[in-house]
Amino acid sequence: MFSLAVLFAVLLVAYADAAETLHLGSDGQWKNAADEPSGKLLLAAAKIKQVVDTGDTESALRCLAQLKIDFPDIAGPDLEIFTEAELLYAQGKWNKAVRKYDQLLDSFPDSWLYASALERQFSVATAFLTDEKRVVLKYIKLSAYEEGEKIMHNIADRTGDAPIAKRALRTVAESYETRGKFLDAYEAWAEISSRWPTGQMGKESLLRMAQGLHSAYKSPKYDSSSLLSAKSYYNNFKLRHPQLEGEHEIDDKINTIDEQLAYKQFRIGQYYDRTDSPQAANIYYQYVIDSWPDSAAAKMAKAKVEQNNAPAAETAEKDRKLGRKLFDAGNNFLDKWTDLLK
Repeated sequence: MFSLAVLFAVLLVAYADAAETLHLGSDGQWKNAADEPSGKLLLAAAKIKQVVDTGDTESALRCLAQLKIDFPDIAGPDLEIFTEAELLYAQGKWNKAVRKYDQLLDSFPDSWLYASALERQFSVATAFLTDEKRVVLKYIKLSAYEEGEKIMHNIADRTGDAPIAKRALRTVAESYETRGKFLDAYEAWAEISSRWPTGQMGKESLLRMAQGLHSAYKSPKYDSSSLLSAKSYYNNFKLRHPQLEGEHEIDDKINTIDEQLAYKQFRIGQYYDRTDSPQAANIYYQYVIDSWPDSAAAKMAKAKVEQNNAPAAETAEKDRKLGRKLFDAGNNFLDKWTDLLK
């Protein structure tokens, strides 16, 4: 008998020319699907999928009705619910369709249509997360990111360790990255890491967590805790996967973070200089010199310390030389930072 597991997979695959669709028979030979009863069911399901995707609800309704007539053995309450959901999907009423798919998933966890309903929900959530709009009161269109995230999390909660769970959470994380919401992306990848700490997903999530925190750092005006955490994750990745350090330029990224941390402390020293507190400024400059001796900020800090410690008679000459040193060191720092972040 034709496997219902194959049918629900086919519901989500469109064929360009159904008359020439081949499948592997039980005897190991390729056969034309249209020549066998099981193949006819397969092709009917594929046709329904194609029609639903076009949004032609009348044709979809006719095809679904004919499916029940031609193959009465597959008819049942789960197919009735799935049919209603498919029609809502075809009409573009995605929120209602998702709720109807939920009804099938909750009521018939063993249904042969279970995977098809999940895949339909995944397609709706993906559309929401890629900036499709949901319609409110038939006229106003609003962003549907939150709905997309909720649907994806529900899919992941239902399916545990299944591949679709991984795809759902990855899609959420990448949506945050695309929208520049890097701290949210970090949290999404952290959830993935907690569920799949090893293997390919564990490796990727560790790297993406570091990248998210690094990208979340805005400028020296803001808190630098995300930089420290990013550096920790990069070092962890380097320790666990030393063979991938070069491919992902981990050392360069860590050096960039050190430059950013050093420059932030240098800027604090500059603040105290502007408030006529050279001694306090020198504390920060010296901290930069001691903590990041090879950084561009350390070179600028040394120049500032020399100026602050110079006798008053030498101030004018020191100011001129300082300007040159700061300009050279600053250009070197910015060039390096820009190159590493490309």
